This record gives sequence, C-alpha cells and structure tokens, in this order.
Amino acid sequence: MTKTKPLIFFIITLCVVFLFYVKRFVLLKFYPPICNFTAFMIFFTSLFAKETIIQKFARACGDKLEKPAWNYTKNVTYIWCIFTFANFLISVWTIFLSDKIWILYNGFISYFLVGTLFGAEYIVRTILRKRNLI
Repeated sequence: MTKTKPLIFFIITLCVVFLFYVKRFVLLKFYPPICNFTAFMIFFTSLFAKETIIQKFARACGDKLEKPAWNYTKNVTYIWCIFTFANFLISVWTIFLSDKIWILYNGFISYFLVGTLFGAEYIVRTILRKRNLI
C-alpha cells in the first residue's frame, strides 16, 4: 500500500489536469481547496496518533526528540493545522471571486504564505536549538 500512495496522488493530479483540459476552467478552481483540505487532514489526524507528522519528519531527519523537542514539534503541528485550515477556507472563498483573484491567491499568495511560515518556523527552531531549548 505504501508504494501505491504516490501513484494514487499522481493519478488524481492527472485527472484534474484532464478535467481542466476537457471542461471549463471552473473545475480547476476546486483543486487548491482539495489539496489544502488534504494537508489539513494529514496534520489534524496526526495529532491523535502516537507521533504527529512533524515528529515523524524530525525523526526521519535523525533528530532526537526529547521532551522539549517533542512538545515543540507538537505545537508546530497545531500551527500547521490552523494555517492549512485557514488556507483551505480562503481557497474555497476564492472560487466564488473573479478568476484574477483566484489566480493571485492560489497561484502566488498561498505559496508565499506557506514559504513564509516554513521559513519563520525554521528560524525559530534554529534559535531554540542554539539556546539548547529544544
């Protein structure tokens, strides 16, 4: 099953591209909300697991997760949950706005915000590590 997950996402993406090619532009507008909601669900459901998705990423990078780091990564997961849900809501809202606003938000602003959050979290993590707080 693990090897088929990337294939499933690839097939879904191809279907979306095909629908865009065959049908009107309107169908493409639903792609960002679907992706944002999927990201939200990944972060959210991981909160109820033994390890959150971010804790799994940290372990995969070889980091030792002692209590402070464990709490930090859990809090980062909460932040990503809130962010991805807000991003989902805004992307749904842009469906009903003009195509220019939809393109501006879903093609630029949302990616800029994701990069900004990731960069800010990286800076905070680096500072906390230098101070031996995590």
